[in-house]
Amino acid sequence: MKLDRMIAVRTGKTVYRDGENCIKVFDEGYSKSDILNEALNQSRVEETGLNIPKIKEVTMIDGKWAIVSEYIEGKTLDRLIEENPDKKDEYLELFVDIQIEVQSKTCELLTKLKDKMNRKISISELDATTRYDLHTRLEGMPKHKKLCHGDFNLSNVILTADGTPYIIDWSHATQGNASADVARTYLLFWLNGDIDGANRYLDLFCKKSNTAKQYVQKWMPIVAASQSVKGNEKERQFLLSWVDVVDYE
Repeated sequence: MKLDRMIAVRTGKTVYRDGENCIKVFDEGYSKSDILNEALNQSRVEETGLNIPKIKEVTMIDGKWAIVSEYIEGKTLDRLIEENPDKKDEYLELFVDIQIEVQSKTCELLTKLKDKMNRKISISELDATTRYDLHTRLEGMPKHKKLCHGDFNLSNVILTADGTPYIIDWSHATQGNASADVARTYLLFWLNGDIDGANRYLDLFCKKSNTAKQYVQKWMPIVAASQSVKGNEKERQFLLSWVDVVDYE
């Protein structure tokens, strides 16, 4: 395999293209169990019938773990919006339709979203009283088994030349409450500085899925707290600021 065409650099990993293959190479310090779990997540989501790149193999290249999957030729939704700002509403509508389709699936061998959130809240830098409150709120939320992407943002949807959408990066996939995943996407818009896009996205999702906006908002402090254990200091402080937002009734 050739690693001479780099297409993306992420924290702890680099993505290359080699013909019809997409090769994600992980840094040496990356947890082997996390890498194998990512490949397992993706292969399980493949079985739902969603348009996602198929895993070809998990291997080692120059002493580093790598996941090889299909290369999807196309442009991400964030790039398309950048190139065609007048079509932002159209692309946001497609984005929401794809997310609703994802959440219509079940994948019962995936980690439970609620369990993952509880673990993350437990190791957050929040004080014990706040952690207790968040654990209690999380326990009180409705338990669902819907497929949740975990990092559903515009850069993780690729549109091919014929208009077929593909969803990439399933490393954070879980099963749980769809509105928690929506809250995560909303916060990602904020993190990217697109507050207008965040609000348009949330309005669209709630309208199309017949979900009360207040219900999604109840998830935001919980999701923000669980996400605050990763990322850089600026992101962490931003997310922690959401933990104290008013508890919507």
